[in-house]
Amino acid sequence: MSVIIQPNRTRHASSSGTMQLAKILGQYQAPGKRTCHDVACAFLRTQNLRQPLRRETADSSILSSASPSHHPPRSDMFLQRVLALGAACASLSLVRAVDLTGYEYVVVGSGAGGGPLAARLALAGHKTLLIEAGDDQGQSINYTVPAYHARVSEDPKLAWNFFVRHYADDERQARDWKTSYDTPDGTIYSGLNPPKGSKMKGVLYPRTGSLGGCTSHNAMVAVYPHESDFNYISTLTGDSSWRPDNMRKYFARMERKQYINGLYKGHGRDGWFTTEVAPLTIPLKDPQLLATLTGGASALGSLSNQILNVGTLLAGDLNADSSLRDKQPAYYQIPISTDKGTRLGTREFVVSVRDAKNPDGSKKYPLDVRLNCHVTKVIFDKKSSPPRAIGVEFLDGAYLYRASPLSTGAKGTPGSARASREVILAGGTYNSPQLLKLSGIGPKDELKSFNIPVLVNLPGVGTNLQDHYETAVTARAPRSYNALKDCTFLFNTTNDPCLDKWQRPILGDRGTYASNGFAAAMLSKSTTTPDGSFDTFVFGGPVNFHGYYPGYSYAAVAESDLWTWAVLKAHPRNTAGFVRLRSADPLDVPEINYNYFDTGSGDWRADIQTIVEGIELAREALRKQPVRTNEILPGAGTNTREELEAYIKDTSWGHHASSTCPIGPDGDPMAVLDSKFRVRGVKGLRVVDASVYPRIPGTFTAVSTMMVAEKAADDILAEAN
Repeated sequence: MSVIIQPNRTRHASSSGTMQLAKILGQYQAPGKRTCHDVACAFLRTQNLRQPLRRETADSSILSSASPSHHPPRSDMFLQRVLALGAACASLSLVRAVDLTGYEYVVVGSGAGGGPLAARLALAGHKTLLIEAGDDQGQSINYTVPAYHARVSEDPKLAWNFFVRHYADDERQARDWKTSYDTPDGTIYSGLNPPKGSKMKGVLYPRTGSLGGCTSHNAMVAVYPHESDFNYISTLTGDSSWRPDNMRKYFARMERKQYINGLYKGHGRDGWFTTEVAPLTIPLKDPQLLATLTGGASALGSLSNQILNVGTLLAGDLNADSSLRDKQPAYYQIPISTDKGTRLGTREFVVSVRDAKNPDGSKKYPLDVRLNCHVTKVIFDKKSSPPRAIGVEFLDGAYLYRASPLSTGAKGTPGSARASREVILAGGTYNSPQLLKLSGIGPKDELKSFNIPVLVNLPGVGTNLQDHYETAVTARAPRSYNALKDCTFLFNTTNDPCLDKWQRPILGDRGTYASNGFAAAMLSKSTTTPDGSFDTFVFGGPVNFHGYYPGYSYAAVAESDLWTWAVLKAHPRNTAGFVRLRSADPLDVPEINYNYFDTGSGDWRADIQTIVEGIELAREALRKQPVRTNEILPGAGTNTREELEAYIKDTSWGHHASSTCPIGPDGDPMAVLDSKFRVRGVKGLRVVDASVYPRIPGTFTAVSTMMVAEKAADDILAEAN
């Protein structure tokens, strides 16, 4: 299988022939434009606030966006060139540098860490500047429709395309068919047979430059972490505020639970973060889908000696406030971060706080948001001992970072922002360590190699990179799933009946597009679980999903008779990945290598064994369902331990980058942060994002990152007071 990206077209080549890919970029102004997302407005009303009336536009660089319109499909490359030209013109229009002052806090990055933190600081009355490298795509149809999450991850207006290595050795990396190459004729090729003279790029790892960060493109899976994730940090640092009973309050504070009436223990009912499950009408109207779900119940029930069925699937709470959730194998619907079937990310919380008004129309809370602004360096008062962070330097301009497919090489317009109290980095697992290093904080030898003056020698910065291993079991059903009937996902057409239903719900039912496509999850314990908790999260849906590569968003939905069980290894033992500078240029993308399995650290054989058992569970689920299927991946010919191990090593992927600025105890030379998120060796600087976890949280990482944002807000405010 191969994918070729060409200047005027994209095509996906497979054994079934060549299929033309269509336009990924698309925007639509939903009927009845809202000035505030429903749930975020509701949250603010619980705080005695008024619904915002309009957006602040005090500065051309402060958030303001015109109403987007729907663009019919056309050539990807043509539109990307037009957009890039517009970005270059926008950069040229910024004719002067700006020096922003008067802020107490400057927060860099608006994703799961930075967005909620900035909002909380402003709600507490502190003048806060939130800086985001991208713009606001919150009214784009790609953003708002949950089922379009793959589309939005390849939307060039917000995509940051990192290409990472799983293995340092080229020959080893080349065995993964998702590996992409720059070809001599200027195209991108993904597959096993690159044209002669091609240069290996790596495996696509989608990230986002947009208000809301990666909550703008993720699959919205809202899974509570393992209790052991918090016990680990509490024990490691001696800080009891990390204990599970205390951390649960942050989840309850931010959540607005909208599934399973009752069972509210440990949950929130009026927070900013809405959790729902996919509409029950989807499987009820699709007998084949319902049959597939019964297979999962039967397989996991047999493995765990339980009686499981669709009834227990519907009645269970994947985020239950109980240690049994971690210990007892179970079959669940997957909570997702949507509000009435519409994506909800940190963007909505930020916009609602930023735009809240007093009765006289004045700004209610002191939160400013600066978009299209790429931070390049933290500014320090070096006369202070230790050095104190007092602000940041930045470049104004759209699509400046070279991870953006719309980057033209523009340099942007320089500026700065000052913080009287603290600077908080929330750029994510790749960009926070990059920014620390560019600011002189990191491994001294690496910094010196790029002539970066060493401010603090912190050898742990950019090390300890971790991710979950994910592996696919994909099968073809006898016929298409009814749930996907008439769903075009706007590929190869301007019409999408499923989108029409989503836009015009009947009795609140938005149909299939209110779902992220993943119908259920099996939580299972392997024979190698280290502590008796579940270490396998097998989630499935009627999609063709086996990782990321250019054009994957089309391949995932191009055929409507495929089902994938994705096997996720929780708490992998490997901590040998890294993020390293390529240069001292802040617009360069860093070098990223995960050093998978036997090239990494820890007991990789135990990780392989867990995944093998997960694959067997998924296969058993397909065997036990009433509807017969034909396995495509790993394939009927992949059965022995050696064959399965090769399949896992060669095809696994991940999408939950974590742990490159780890919290650790005093005296640990590899600890970048203390338990209050403070960067060691300096004052006035913290990191608050997924990189802070010394060990990757159990399954999906969005909720765990939002929880550290809520905790960090408490820690910062306690210190300020």
